[in-house]
Amino acid sequence: MLKLEVRTEPSRVWNYGSPLLALLITVLIGTLMFMALGKDPLKGLSMFFWLPLHNAYAVGELMVKATPLLIIALGLAVCFRSNVWNIGAEGQYIIGAIFAGGVALMAGADTSRWIVLPVLLAGVLGGMVWAGLTALLRDRFHANEILVSLMLVYVAVQVLSYLVGGPWKDPMGFNFPQSKTFEAVTRIPRLFEGSRVSIGALLALLSVAGLWVFLFRTRAGLALQVGGLAPAAARYAGFSSRKALWTALLMSGGAAGLAGALEVAGPIGQLTPYVPAGYGFAAIIVAFVGRLHPVGMVFSSILMSMFYIGGELAQSRLGLTNSLTGVFQGLLLFNLLACDTLVNYRLKWSK
Repeated sequence: MLKLEVRTEPSRVWNYGSPLLALLITVLIGTLMFMALGKDPLKGLSMFFWLPLHNAYAVGELMVKATPLLIIALGLAVCFRSNVWNIGAEGQYIIGAIFAGGVALMAGADTSRWIVLPVLLAGVLGGMVWAGLTALLRDRFHANEILVSLMLVYVAVQVLSYLVGGPWKDPMGFNFPQSKTFEAVTRIPRLFEGSRVSIGALLALLSVAGLWVFLFRTRAGLALQVGGLAPAAARYAGFSSRKALWTALLMSGGAAGLAGALEVAGPIGQLTPYVPAGYGFAAIIVAFVGRLHPVGMVFSSILMSMFYIGGELAQSRLGLTNSLTGVFQGLLLFNLLACDTLVNYRLKWSK
């Protein structure tokens, strides 16, 4: 029979092969799921893995979805590498969108085009403020950052609902809970004519390079990672665990807030109750599938975006529920957790 045997050291092959195996198992389970629903599995899988890539416009839409996922995941990777469990990036994303929306609502038609920069900076500030609450409660009162950050998501949702249904409600919006549409000068510039891809995609790629340098080429990045892997060694080396906590959460919150600003000042163009799109939670999967490495998260964010678009296509063309997006995301995460066993254990046949 097969049994698990502990490896003498973690397998480098399975460290990178595990996400690929998890994806393969997810595809196999997805095939069975489409068959059980009475749908053509090839047609169903094409919604997730082919149509999001089949032409230039589809690739552009894929980049629109991948941009916020990648930016949020980069911030979460800093936290997770520091052993700080920020699960509330969705709330930081929402507050960043609110801060950015507040600045955008103050702009007029004759405002300078440079208002885009304060809009983005406001989003970063909003995310940092919301993450700072978690850091404060963890630092001063030893509260669990998992619970605090997660519960603050629901507070952020209520703040957004209050604003779009009250003080910031569009008086010409036919009583819908939404703000007025932002002025054109506040909208994020697009990269290509006829495409919704904005400069946010470039910011995401620059963030990938910046995070790689920070994590692997700076003393501050080393201090964060050592503090996460070996707190005792970090204290011996003179690294401050308190500083690492604040740095990780503020960087993560700022990244999530930036993603929120790019969304409301980009594809959405106003504040609505539908700003929360689950990107903050999906980015957790993106971070771990990408192995908390900046380059790996580029590919995992694209994969997760394919799940989002595939779910929308399956709903419109196959008559299936849009919750298939969450099903594929959950399958990928659980399969990854299962396959990660092979990193530290090997399967061995014994009589």
